[in-house]
Parts: sequence; C-alpha cells; structure tokens
Amino acid sequence: MTASLASSPFTAEITHAVSALNAARLDWRGRQAGRHDVSSFPSPAELARAIEHLAAALYPLRLGGFRGGALHEDDFVAEQLALALAILRDQVASELDYWQGWCDAPFEEEQPDTIVRLFAIAIPEIRALIDSDVEAAFVGDPAARTADEILISYPGALAILHYRIAHQLFSLGAAIVARVISELANARTGIDIHPGATIGPRFFIDHGTGVVIGETAIIGTNVRLYQHVTLGARSPLGLASVGPRDRLARHPIVEDDVIVYAGATILGRVTIGRGSTIGGNVWLLRDVPPGSVVVQSEAVTLDTTTAREMTAELRSARA
Repeated sequence: MTASLASSPFTAEITHAVSALNAARLDWRGRQAGRHDVSSFPSPAELARAIEHLAAALYPLRLGGFRGGALHEDDFVAEQLALALAILRDQVASELDYWQGWCDAPFEEEQPDTIVRLFAIAIPEIRALIDSDVEAAFVGDPAARTADEILISYPGALAILHYRIAHQLFSLGAAIVARVISELANARTGIDIHPGATIGPRFFIDHGTGVVIGETAIIGTNVRLYQHVTLGARSPLGLASVGPRDRLARHPIVEDDVIVYAGATILGRVTIGRGSTIGGNVWLLRDVPPGSVVVQSEAVTLDTTTAREMTAELRSARA
C-alpha cells in the first residue's frame, strides 16, 4: 500500500474502485478482437505542444509572440520547427508502435522520420493555404477589421489551421496523430473537421460552433460555411448494408464558390453545384445543380387573434 493511499480517508472506497476498474479493463480487453498489448500511444498533451510550436513557426509575430527583430526571425522559426518536429517524430513513432500489433511485417525503422520529413517539406504549402483561408475570411466578414484579427481570434481560423496540419499528417499515414490534432481544435472551437476531408483554398467558416465535416467530404475553392452546418453521412456503418461507394465516399461534395448558411444539414454523397447557395436549416439529401438557391419554407406571421390564442395556450401549458 502506498503512503498516499494509507493516509487517505477514502482507503476502502479507493480499494474497491481499483478492483472494479481492474475487472472493467480485463472485460474490455477481452472483448476487443485482435487486441494486443500497447506499450505507447500518441499523447494529446504532447501534440498540443507540437501545434503550439508549429503555429509559432508559421506565424512567428502573430501566433509565436516573437519580438526579436527581422534579423533573428528565421532563427526563431528554425527553433520552433525543431521543437515541433521532434515532438511529432516521437508521437508518430508511438502511433506506428500501436499499429504494429496488427501488421504481419514490421515497419521500416526510419518510417517515423520519413513521415516527419515529408511533413516538414509541406509546411510552406500549409502556410500558403492558411493565408488563403484568412484572406477569404477578411473578404467575407465585414466585421473583421484586419486579417491579423482573424488569425489570432476567429475560431474558424483556428480550426482550419489545425485541419491543414492534421490533413497533411493524415495523408502521410499518421491517422491517429491527425485525429488527435483535429480534436484539439474541436475542444476549443466546437468545429469538428475530420483530417481526411479534402478542402480547397480560401475556405471560410464564419462563427463556426457546431460545424461538422466528415472524412470523405470534398470541398472546393472559396467555400463559406456558417455555424451548425453538417456535411455528414446518411447511415452509420454497421447499421445498414452499404456498398463500396457508400463506405468509401460517404460525405458530400461541395463545389467552388458555394455558401452554406447556418444549421443546414447535407448528408450522403451528394454534390452541391458550383456557385450554389444553401439556406439556413435546410435538410438536403440530393444533388443540387450549379447556381442553385435552396431554401426552406419561410416562417409564418400569425394574425393578432391567433397569436394571442397561441400565447395563452403556451402559458397555460407551462403553468
């Protein structure tokens, strides 16, 4: 018995909980087909540190807090990248160690380094994409005073920055690392973008809370989404018989220059044609031709007598 347990006033309760948790772990592990011992696993806390360093390297003044002058800016960026890539290398190695238990052949010893090197090569492209997203937000939101304001304070910009990083890692084979990075953004913004989604440049999420974008969604250039938009799948796998198209292409295609207003739900492998506008709270399960405007029925304004009667009924119901 440890000293802290012996001195606790809850020793009996702790002992009981430890025993019950042991039984729960054994039961869970026994029900997982093909499960193997896990010696390491990606750490959300460590990946949060990596993203902080990457954001500082991408935007040293605005997100990195660098104030050392232009002559030393590259040195600061190099230091932040070195810290970020070292953490990513360890986390990718942990993920590959986890997957190794399901593989017939071992991964190459240099595989974690290869993934991180390829990711590092893509960092300038990631910066260019994020710049395009911030520019689109500035053009699309008259409330924004500067592009800098968007980068440092808009939840959509934060979520997209995480997505751009996570998508690259997902494409390179670090799927769990990428999912964790996406969830870090989701926890802070309420915006859930699967790192497997394909999203073109100049992507703007306005307000953003409640936005969901599924794994196989394809979003073109200059697309704008508002809060509580869902680009989802129609049927959860395992609950219905599905073919290859439904399994591997489950989410919508949103072509260039589309606007989707708040609360819209678009499900399945449907295509929203270029230049279309999808109104608020629309439920959509079909293709939409280019240039379409899709809206739900407008709200009805009640006459005075009906409004009074309904108000009385509601108050009576609450009472």
